[in-house]
Amino acid sequence: MTIRRVRGVLAPVAMGMLALSACSTGADRPKSASAKAPPQPYSRNPYPSTYKVYPGVPTLVRNVTVFDGEGGRIENGQVLFADGKVVAVGQTVDAPAGATIIDGQGKFVTPGVVDIHSHLGDYPSPGVQAHSDGNEATAPITAEVWAEHSVWPQDPGFSRALANGGVTTLQILPGSANLMGGRSVVLKNVYARTMQGMKFPGAPYGLKMACGENPKRVYGGKGRIPSTRMGNVAVDRQTWAKAAAYRRKWDKYEKDGGDMPDRDIAMDTLRGVLSGEILIQNHCYRADEMAIVLDMAQEFGYKVTAFHHAVEAYKIADLLKARGACAAVWADWYGFKMESYDGIGENLAILENAGACAMIHSDDANGIQRLNQEVGKVLSSARHSGINIPDEAAWKWLSLGPAKALGIDAQTGSLRPGKMADVVLWNGNPFSVYTRPEKVWVDGALLYDSSDPKRRPVSDFELGQPGMGDVK
Repeated sequence: MTIRRVRGVLAPVAMGMLALSACSTGADRPKSASAKAPPQPYSRNPYPSTYKVYPGVPTLVRNVTVFDGEGGRIENGQVLFADGKVVAVGQTVDAPAGATIIDGQGKFVTPGVVDIHSHLGDYPSPGVQAHSDGNEATAPITAEVWAEHSVWPQDPGFSRALANGGVTTLQILPGSANLMGGRSVVLKNVYARTMQGMKFPGAPYGLKMACGENPKRVYGGKGRIPSTRMGNVAVDRQTWAKAAAYRRKWDKYEKDGGDMPDRDIAMDTLRGVLSGEILIQNHCYRADEMAIVLDMAQEFGYKVTAFHHAVEAYKIADLLKARGACAAVWADWYGFKMESYDGIGENLAILENAGACAMIHSDDANGIQRLNQEVGKVLSSARHSGINIPDEAAWKWLSLGPAKALGIDAQTGSLRPGKMADVVLWNGNPFSVYTRPEKVWVDGALLYDSSDPKRRPVSDFELGQPGMGDVK
């Protein structure tokens, strides 16, 4: 086609023909190579919870002393729960028709215990090498592993924690051989065939990190970095720098489209931390190291949710408070390695007195069965030193504190109407060594009852194996 120009302008007829040509062939033209494909974000949680609530029956527990988990105490109290939720707490509560009434004269009711640091399921009983699945000690950075992929739901430690310790929720962490050991998972302490059936619905993931002796001993012993504390920090910083670059690529792609970046499963986890979706749970003992980690977090723009073990946290209670970092500690474990030598029994109480976020934790399949007694030891040490913390305030260390550090305090951790009915009836003051759980409810379902053999869980290992004595 010949196009005539009239004083530099295309002739109207030719213009019309070009327009018609464009309309008739536009649908058949290939897209420009520079056109952006719509972004396809990856799934943040490809292993979703299948946890089901079995709410039991409407239940009123009355004539008890109530620790509500938020620092409140109610004498001659009553707790009503139904449909899996706490309905009412007070001294005068009306029960609906047909509700189960339990008279708890002389007994105590509390929220279920939340343990922020457990390895149940990843290091299950019996403790044999074949069951050692909690520490991928093959590289200092293993952020790609997820603790939930090792959880064995049949671990008898779960039922022991429920029956002996009133534990209704727990975080399962990878071990501490690695600087970045992988993702943690939060579980409800219920019986299930699969990990997904125990997975706390909507709970954020955590990233287990470690500083100090463990990673430098493990990898220095293999003749590689890190072999020193400065090596620990150097590897961490280099990894965070890579994670920041990875995040920028994916953020740009998800905003603008184009070519999808290559996936890196480890960097997915670190990107989640930098985006605030995944919570840092950091094994650390010494005060100076915790301060360095806090500075590193500021450098790369993430937040340390909680330091675990934190034997010297009392030395920097003001710094922890200012940075909004929690400390999950033992009552009196210390002296078993050099970085744990400055432990004191008043650690948790001093943190509380300073207004810092603090809580008890177990890190042990036996200790998880007696966390209430561990808090009793802290109270004794504190009062001996002139720090008077009421019993009802101390229960926050067992429930609401760890629930907040796990990002699940809107759902559990206290006996507030509307929250999950995770409830324990104790046969005496729960800080006494003579006290045991009498009944434990999870989401209002009675899972343990000391007076009912059908609700006193035992595993195959407690029953024994063929050939062992009277076992048939």
